[in-house]
Amino acid sequence: MLELRSITKRFRSGPELVTAVDGASLTVAPGELIALYGPSGSGKTTVLSIAAGIVRPNAGTVLFQGRDIGAFSERESVRYRRSELGFVWQSFQLQPGLSALDNAATKLLAEGMKMRAARARALGYLDLVGLAARADHLPGELSTGERQRVSIARALANEPRLVLADEPTGNLDTRRGAQILDVLAQACADRDVAVLLVTHDERAAAYASRVLALRDGHIEDGAADHASQLRSADMIGG
Repeated sequence: MLELRSITKRFRSGPELVTAVDGASLTVAPGELIALYGPSGSGKTTVLSIAAGIVRPNAGTVLFQGRDIGAFSERESVRYRRSELGFVWQSFQLQPGLSALDNAATKLLAEGMKMRAARARALGYLDLVGLAARADHLPGELSTGERQRVSIARALANEPRLVLADEPTGNLDTRRGAQILDVLAQACADRDVAVLLVTHDERAAAYASRVLALRDGHIEDGAADHASQLRSADMIGG
């Protein structure tokens, strides 16, 4: 579904040229949930933004279903992000003047779905993340965790083939975080959705097909490192 081939991205920071991602490669197949770990500032969000076509890499190729997204026309790029892709933003990106329901329905309406049908589908996804009772509330009337769940409902409402999630459980308590991971894992199982999430949540490893680590700009198998981190945490806790 998604393949990143030797992606490199550099940013100018004052007089310095900072390499955020350096020759990183990964694949995500239909029905896979991949967890990408790394410290803050390691470039995880940059990887997601490149995969979404929001940020262009300095080198390397991003393939979606075998097609180079860098070669997409403007119309194809819009369709990719609007129809094929669901993105869960760490900063939520909700419209402050729209209710939770209408925020969850925005992509459906942009695709031309009738208002009643769009709201009905969006309400189903709000219910899935436990927010149906808050559907009429504005983002300013919701807690941080509730806004996070609205953004997840919006990402899933257009029933995308690929979901990119930036810390989807970062603002949620243990129970809600597990609920969201269940929802994403179920989407993989039921509809062959490919999910790439970046996270610090150790519970994500239990749901992931693979655990990857971003280290020095490179993506590596992170399962052993993560298991070691969990053992260390257990030892400290004990």
